[in-house]
Amino acid sequence: MTSPIYAFATDVWIAGGAGLLISLVAFGALILAPAVGAFGRTWEKATAVLLSLFILVALLMVGVALGALIVLHWDQITGLVS
Repeated sequence: MTSPIYAFATDVWIAGGAGLLISLVAFGALILAPAVGAFGRTWEKATAVLLSLFILVALLMVGVALGALIVLHWDQITGLVS
């Protein structure tokens, strides 16, 4: 029926891992560091970290959902284009 998750080619795993690493570094440098640096008290910094991580998880869920929709409806999408 479906193949196991480890059946992906090695280059797919490398590209996915590299994309994930670049995204996490960008999130830390462009979102998390300024959010933490904007506050002085420890509880404010902790709150900024938690809220930033909440936003990260929300964005990841939206991205996974959109990606799943694209994969599931790929035949219909290619039918519209051609």
